[in-house]
Amino acid sequence: MTSLGTVLVTGGASGLGAATVDAIAKAGGTPVVIDRDAPPAEVDHVRADLADTAAATEAVGELADRAGRIDGVFTAAGVDVPGPLEQVPTADWEQVVRINLFGTVAVVRAALPHLRRTNGTVVTCSSTLGLRAVGDATAYCASKFGVTGFSRALAAETSGEIGVTMLVPGGMHTAFFDDRPEQYRPPEGAPLNAPADVAESVVFALRQPPGCEVRELVLACSEEGSWP
Repeated sequence: MTSLGTVLVTGGASGLGAATVDAIAKAGGTPVVIDRDAPPAEVDHVRADLADTAAATEAVGELADRAGRIDGVFTAAGVDVPGPLEQVPTADWEQVVRINLFGTVAVVRAALPHLRRTNGTVVTCSSTLGLRAVGDATAYCASKFGVTGFSRALAAETSGEIGVTMLVPGGMHTAFFDDRPEQYRPPEGAPLNAPADVAESVVFALRQPPGCEVRELVLACSEEGSWP
């Protein structure tokens, strides 16, 4: 079984990111984290705003220097501001794209030289709404459709050098929905996955041997409303 080594996780302070940090550690790997907040787990981390490309790039370099290597990356960080296009403030709309798409690209770009040296793996985090569009989600869909296109192009570009997996998760029981207006929250009792269960799929993708690629991995509750 392939060793996980050192895995950089963005958004590792909460939700799926935090669950994946725990799963990596449980599997014998060494998680390191980039997030605006300190992670609950006692792991090496850098607090940085992933909407700031320079800060994200610097954070990757700092963690790589301290760890000595990067064997994997999981870009879990993501936000949303739902609402009709003309009602979502421009700054909020653009911030969603900066964090979800540009933050993903900045971290992967900075990590590529390290991953090439270790023949490592990138797991990006798209969404079922990166494959299927709905109303009142133009920023989120634009960002996650962007992650989908980026991931597929990256896989083609780095073929034979690193592994690239795109994770496509459905809804999960996280704080992602907490600050939304009621109409944008899942109804009480809605079928959602536990982030710890989805995190196991990230570990699975990271453990694939060189040359064996899980290119795309959809993880959704069997009653997920946004899939297919």
